[in-house]
Amino acid sequence: MSDQTFQMIAIAIYMAAMLGIGYVAYRRTNNIDDYMLADRGLKPWVAALSAGASDMSGWLLMGLPGAIYLGGLHAAWIGIGLLIGAWLNWKYVAPRLRSYTAISENAITIPSFFEKRLKDNRHLLRIGSSLIILVFFTFYVSSGMVAAGKFFEASFGWPYLSGMFFVAVITLLYTLFGGFLGASLTDMVQGVLMFAALIAVPIVAVIRMGDFQTLGSRITAVNPDALNLFSSFNDSSWIVAAVAIFSTAAWGLGYFGQPHIIVRFMALRTPGEAKAARGIGMSWMFLTTLGAVFTALIGIAYFADNPLGKERNETVFLLLSQLFFHPLIAGLVLAAVLAAIMSTMSSQLIVCSSALVEDLYNITGRKASPKKLVNLGRFGVLLVAVIAAVIALDPSSSILKLVSFAWAGFGAAFGPVVLLSLYWRKLSAIGAFAGMLSGAVIVLVWGNIKPLSAAMYEIVPGFIVTLLVAWLVSRATYRPNPNIDSEFSEMEKEVSFKA
Repeated sequence: MSDQTFQMIAIAIYMAAMLGIGYVAYRRTNNIDDYMLADRGLKPWVAALSAGASDMSGWLLMGLPGAIYLGGLHAAWIGIGLLIGAWLNWKYVAPRLRSYTAISENAITIPSFFEKRLKDNRHLLRIGSSLIILVFFTFYVSSGMVAAGKFFEASFGWPYLSGMFFVAVITLLYTLFGGFLGASLTDMVQGVLMFAALIAVPIVAVIRMGDFQTLGSRITAVNPDALNLFSSFNDSSWIVAAVAIFSTAAWGLGYFGQPHIIVRFMALRTPGEAKAARGIGMSWMFLTTLGAVFTALIGIAYFADNPLGKERNETVFLLLSQLFFHPLIAGLVLAAVLAAIMSTMSSQLIVCSSALVEDLYNITGRKASPKKLVNLGRFGVLLVAVIAAVIALDPSSSILKLVSFAWAGFGAAFGPVVLLSLYWRKLSAIGAFAGMLSGAVIVLVWGNIKPLSAAMYEIVPGFIVTLLVAWLVSRATYRPNPNIDSEFSEMEKEVSFKA
């Protein structure tokens, strides 16, 4: 058999497994709470691995290695910022959010939590945050489809559109029928695959290419600053360099507002299990990020005589896996890339579905049976996927740029509101809405003005504006509410007791 046949067999096995898990989850999905949040029954290791897999996506195996391959270790500040942000998110957001969403009338989505936490009877927060989710997640899902198209184009020579639609259809099938549980279980399996691949590729590559000293010499021969984490200080003032590093590491700010990640916190069985999940999740994230960094650096050395160029830099992980492994094993490694892409897409589609059904359809006051609500949720998944596919038709789209735009949108619009909701009882509905809207607008404007976005990642001004506006408007509009005070105190008591 040819190499490609072996690889396609491995990928076919993986795809069949994903569809099988989706079917099992479908049999266990009976109502909208099951479909959207798995009835708050995720075990810590499932929540941790599914959160990591849905977070990292094709960015970890394609976007980050590609950025480091082109620019050197300086680009790793993105990973450093994300590690810090993820730890803070698990430590300070996870237990409180799990507790508070259950206390606040069993909120099962982020928009419904904002509304119920702040007693917003006008539905401004629910509608506004749902629309923000639909806008930014459509771009995020699109980035996954772009990664899928590039994956099959680089690995098997498929036309870009064929690869994009193939992955989109498989992901859509198990997400449509399996819901949140299907997405979480497949994400867990995908997280294990990603971990194995990102550890195996750099280890085998180092063994095949020689010792670390030889490898380091080859890397620096190609790019003298490739191993310099602080290379931005070389040709600029320390202020400019420090701003550049902060802007890159500021990706970590985005964690507090990513619906597809923090919804895993809400699905934990108890607030106390956030601690165990944090240990598992952060270990996974640290090792996989390290593997991605080493893979990119090894790629610099290996392709020294035949550089990949900007149009192929994001395929460095794919190419190395095919060069260093038996075709069948290489197929499993390639399946890990699909795992990264599909895990994020499925999680984001579920959140979009919940925004359409739980947060927009339900507030109309129309009555619907549990079965109809689940079917409406599936229709929402399909609708967002179709729009994202239209955006992804352009094969020249950058995975990293699409992801960074959507990441900034959520981090700036939702992050400060989530933190204030959990730690400041005087946050008002009007303050939260004004802050959220201001942050989203800043990201949209700042991110599309090149001089501004080149100087500072748009999440930074967006996050600051949201925080300031929400605080200032809340100070001016806050009115004591016994129900809010009672729920806030109950949440603090529960989290303190179970910490």
